[in-house]
Formats: sequence, structure tokens, C-alpha cells
Amino acid sequence: MPAACKSAFDVAFWFLDAALNDNEYLQPQKLQRLMYFAQAYFGALNGGRKLMPAVFVADELGPVEPNVHLALSRGRPDLDVAACLSEAAETVLKGVWRRLGNLSADRLSHLACESAAYREARARGLGTEIAFDVMCRSVAGGTATPSPSRVAGARVLVSQSGKPVVAERWAPGQAGDAPSAALRSR
Repeated sequence: MPAACKSAFDVAFWFLDAALNDNEYLQPQKLQRLMYFAQAYFGALNGGRKLMPAVFVADELGPVEPNVHLALSRGRPDLDVAACLSEAAETVLKGVWRRLGNLSADRLSHLACESAAYREARARGLGTEIAFDVMCRSVAGGTATPSPSRVAGARVLVSQSGKPVVAERWAPGQAGDAPSAALRSR
């Protein structure tokens, strides 16, 4: 199954741009944790599909995607990355930024290091690859991190009158779609 994004830099640059839009400096370790959680939450919400073709390894400070970490070690490189991401990818990235972006780098590192996926890889030694399926299960069943459904959150749009409304996907046959009892009795 192909990843939702072409490279891990698409995700890294999305978070860097989100921080810039919020007038915030995004520390390298915080970026790494946000990318880790984005990958895990996307997989948990999308049946095991990867957000980005990336591998995270157990580092002393927490999970790291080594290629992005090295490439950004001297600042943001001048790369051509995809400007548009899929709706599913955008939803998860916005949710991770909304739920976890306000946490400090230390707090995010603590949450990531407490995950079963990181602990399992760390037990095998520094630099060990963190299994993607275990990452997904860690966020789906974790108590310290928000549930995947809370991260995905509701889509809030603006109505024609300017009021914020929650947009939900229409599913035929749901309770709200059935005609009222008064109409059925006629």
C-alpha cells in the first residue's frame, strides 16, 4: 500500500510551515516527535497505511527519522516538496498539530518514550527500527496520548451565514436519515 505523501520532507515541511504560521520556532526534537505521532496516528486511522515512506529509530532522546533529522541539522534545506497533500493526510497533520503542537519538546519526547513501540525498540538497542504496526497500536491503545478519533477530530467548516458548523460524512440508513414516525404512520 503506497504512503499518502511522497516523502517524509512533505510532512516535515508541513509542520515547519504550521509553526511559522503560528509564529513559533519548531525545535528539531519536537519536529521529530510530531512526525512520529503523525505517522502512527495516520496508520491507526487508515488501516495500517503509512503517511510517509519513513522509518523511525530509537534514539537516546526518543524516536527519530534519521534522514530528515540529518537533512535539517543545519537548517531548512531548499527542496521541492509537494504543496498539496491528500485530505486524509491534511486531516491527521492538522489534528496532530492541534492536539500535540502546543506541548513542549520535552513533554512530547516523554510521551513518545512511554509508547510501547519505542520501549520495545529501545530494549533492543539504540538505532533499532521502530515497528510501524506497533506504533499504530501504541497510539490506538495508549492512555497518555489522545485517541486517534480525537486527533482526527471533527471537520469544522463555515456555513454561508458565517457560523462554524461540524461537517460529517453522510451515511445512508443512519438513524438521522429515517423519516419521522409521524410520516411512517400515514
